[in-house]
Amino acid sequence: MTIEYGRIILRPLQEIDLVKFSQYRSDREVARFQSWSAPYSLAQGRELLTRMLGNPMGTPGEWFSFAIILEEQGVLIGDCAFQILANDGLQAQFGITLSREFQGKGYAFEAITALFSFLFDRFNLHRIFAVCDVKNIASYTLLERVGMRREATFVENIFFKGEWGSEYLYALLDREWKNR
Repeated sequence: MTIEYGRIILRPLQEIDLVKFSQYRSDREVARFQSWSAPYSLAQGRELLTRMLGNPMGTPGEWFSFAIILEEQGVLIGDCAFQILANDGLQAQFGITLSREFQGKGYAFEAITALFSFLFDRFNLHRIFAVCDVKNIASYTLLERVGMRREATFVENIFFKGEWGSEYLYALLDREWKNR
C-alpha cells in the first residue's frame, strides 16, 4: 500500500529502509525532541519493524510506521507513525521524523497531509492529536500550519533526557480537516 501526495510517497516501513532509518535517527539534532536517544542502532530499527509487522495496521494501542519516500529520487527521507488509542478507537496519535537534510522544505507538511487524509478516511477517526516539546518551535509551527490547534500546555510533565520538560498538545477533528 502506498499513499502519494505532492512530492512524497508514504509506504509501510520495510527492512530495506533500516540502514538509512538508523542513520537519520542517529543524528543528535534529529533525536533531540524524540523518544529515542542517538545513536539509534540497526537492532533498534529491526525491533521496531518486527513489532510493527506483528500487528495489522490500525491495531489499537500499537504504533504503525510509514516510510516517507521522496518520489523523484526514490529515497527515504523520514518516517511518520500513528497509533489508534487502545481505549478509544476513534482517536489517534501521530508523530513524524525527517532526516535533517530534508527538513524545512515542505516534505513534512506533505507527509502529514497525506497521513491525515488516509487516517480520517480509512479508520473513520474523530480526532488526531500530537504532543511536542515546547522548545521544538519547528514542530509546533508545522502542526499549526497543517491546521491543528493547541489544546493544552503541560508544564514540566515529563522527565525527558535528564531534565523536566514541558509539552504542547495539538489536535484536529475530522470535520475541521474536511472543512479546511
